[in-house]
Amino acid sequence: MTATPSSPGEVNLSEVDGVRYLHFGTEWVQGAMRIDAPFAIELEYVRRMMAWLLFVDADTVADRHAMQLGLGAGAITKFCHRILDMRCTAVEINPRVVDVCRAWFHLPPDDVCLQVVVDDAAHAIENAQWRDTVDALAVDIYDDDAAAPVLDSVETYAACRRLLSDSGVMTVNLFGRTAQFDRSLARIAEVFGARAVWRFRPTRAGNTIVLAQRTPMRPTLALLQQRARAIEARFGLPARRWPRLLQVLEP
Repeated sequence: MTATPSSPGEVNLSEVDGVRYLHFGTEWVQGAMRIDAPFAIELEYVRRMMAWLLFVDADTVADRHAMQLGLGAGAITKFCHRILDMRCTAVEINPRVVDVCRAWFHLPPDDVCLQVVVDDAAHAIENAQWRDTVDALAVDIYDDDAAAPVLDSVETYAACRRLLSDSGVMTVNLFGRTAQFDRSLARIAEVFGARAVWRFRPTRAGNTIVLAQRTPMRPTLALLQQRARAIEARFGLPARRWPRLLQVLEP
């Protein structure tokens, strides 16, 4: 969960039981990394943000483009870059977060397959260079107190949809009060269409991951289970549970 401050703010760390946590001047966790497994994804809700893998053939993943809005501790970008071997773009407004990720969270330097852009995500998503190119778009940008998502308007979700390839999927972390969640979900459905929207059951911590497809796809349960087994075996994610935790917004 990554905040977007109006200006670069405080960034600090804590460590508990072998896990390093990122904070933005409060007790709220903005990212995490298990120190002896720096390229694995530690937080359950972040793992679920990788569920777009259920909608693609695993053999095509390395040819795809992942984009993360709000770097946090870099878990998604690191996993997509190192484990999935994807082209990766991350957008983060606070240069201090990028520095901390590189110094303390094993975020690799930029290369031909990895680009970290210091910019406001609201501005970056309007960049025409990325339009129609993103296969996996992760949106997880909250205020410093984790009270409300920062990018949560119909206009923003429409811009996100324009970034996606025909088979692209946006995953969004929605965390907060029920009324706010319902409003956010309605805005996503307005842009993508209800048939294109899937949601997980909430995690114990209260995070609900929503997936929205550029082109609605309805794989059979058998295919989802087959792909989940392949994801778990190949990439080490706890994917076998995902098909039974996912719900289609419009049956």
